[in-house]
Amino acid sequence: MTTEQTARSVLFDGESLDIPGVVNVSEGRASCRVPPSALRRAARSRAQFEDIVKADIPVYGVTTGYGEMIYMLVDRSKETELQTNLVRSHSAGVGPLFAENEARAVLAARLNALAKGHSAVRPEVLERLALYLNLGITPAIPEIGSLGASGDLAPLAHIASSLIGEGYLLRDGVRVETGPVLRQLGIEPLSLRFKEGLALINGTSAMTGLGALIVDRAVNQVRQAEIVSAMVIETLRGSTSPFLAEGHDVARPHRGQIDSAANMRMLMRGSGLTVEHAVLRRWVQDTREQGRDVQRTEVYLQKAYSLRAVPQVLGAVRDALTHAAGKLDVELNSANDNPLFFEDREVFHGANFHGQPIAIAMDYVTIGLTQLGVLSERQTNRLLNRYLNDGLPEFLVSGDPGLNSGFAGAQYPATALVAENRTIGPASTQSVPSNGDNQDIVSMGLIAARNARRVLRNNDTILAVEFLAAAQAVDLSGGRDRLSPAAEATYLLVRSLAPTLDVDRYMADDIERVAEALAAGAFAAAVDQVTEGLR
Repeated sequence: MTTEQTARSVLFDGESLDIPGVVNVSEGRASCRVPPSALRRAARSRAQFEDIVKADIPVYGVTTGYGEMIYMLVDRSKETELQTNLVRSHSAGVGPLFAENEARAVLAARLNALAKGHSAVRPEVLERLALYLNLGITPAIPEIGSLGASGDLAPLAHIASSLIGEGYLLRDGVRVETGPVLRQLGIEPLSLRFKEGLALINGTSAMTGLGALIVDRAVNQVRQAEIVSAMVIETLRGSTSPFLAEGHDVARPHRGQIDSAANMRMLMRGSGLTVEHAVLRRWVQDTREQGRDVQRTEVYLQKAYSLRAVPQVLGAVRDALTHAAGKLDVELNSANDNPLFFEDREVFHGANFHGQPIAIAMDYVTIGLTQLGVLSERQTNRLLNRYLNDGLPEFLVSGDPGLNSGFAGAQYPATALVAENRTIGPASTQSVPSNGDNQDIVSMGLIAARNARRVLRNNDTILAVEFLAAAQAVDLSGGRDRLSPAAEATYLLVRSLAPTLDVDRYMADDIERVAEALAAGAFAAAVDQVTEGLR
């Protein structure tokens, strides 16, 4: 986060907004501020634009129709009617509404894109968007209807509708009419001028704002996947060898892999359960010395991939998120509508509204998070399978197996959600022509972001099952007094949410409580209290 973007105030200057800034405004309710420099830049752009209009120079969406109807000319006297009709006609989103924090993130992304200064909106438009954020006025935005080019037309149109006093707002989670709320607050609806309706709705701000929240949460989810992976490795008395710095920092220096391995070392520091490779080697040598003709031992010098390849798998997920974060940071500070205006230059009639960069990045996030869920479920399976779990009872049954099923049923939703995640394919390749074949290749970027959000949420449940199983394994193994400080903090948090499974009981509530804690980042926060801080 930039120095300007603290928990108290976030700067919207079109140049320095980042993902933490979006999170602070949308979830932390930090105030936002459009600096005088951005307002002056917008005023200059507007003045230049109005000179172009007065000179009768044809400009798309200003003196013409929209999309395929670009060949139709519209008289300048219809400026407000043309912009208002555009907003009304495209306020056609359907389906569930974005949550309030998500809608605020979309609003924040749109404000910063317009603050870039090339969209030719009046400074009053920027100030009104900032006022909405600062007063907690949140447009009600349906999730479905964007093709991702020309940007997120439908979702952003619902924001624009609220600016002109129409459509709906979210108040305490309930959809209410905009007009009465604005009147109650003494706010006069905006009258849209040349291009302002088009500038408000023609951009990538829905996929970008939502994507920012998803990536922020996903980074936290990776940390929590590392936390439970370390706890499972401890409980199964795994080797620390796969996490030695030299194997990552020197031998294969992918940034995500390096960070993940460092986290694993930190998480298992102080454990009395994990084993160094040198100890395993001595055990094998001792076995040979005890019996000259021995051909097999009970010692495994290496564990299965789900325990050994954590830095390689979760490190790759980290790299995917880093890539997506970079794309989102660029897009948050981009002018992504059409046309755009530059001082002493020809009007730019282009396609910066096209969401392909964000669509592909969010598909990348979906793929990475899907593999995170696969890893978690396979680790859970190792805890539950008596042939793989280092002598623990099958399905972690505490007593009377057969009479009790233990975690057998709890594994099913994790396995089902892994399968469901795998059905969520890339959206960025799903172009369907629309708008009279004017929009003949589109990004589906908002669908890509919503897909990533769906996998993210599914993973909370997959991980919840693993956290519960890991805590149960600690209880049954009798090794709690030798846990690392990080694993002990994790165990205590699980047990504050769900008691040990002594006999079969209703499991759904336990899973839901732990999943909710994961969604809130509670396990990462708890471990941060007893470690030097995870990467």
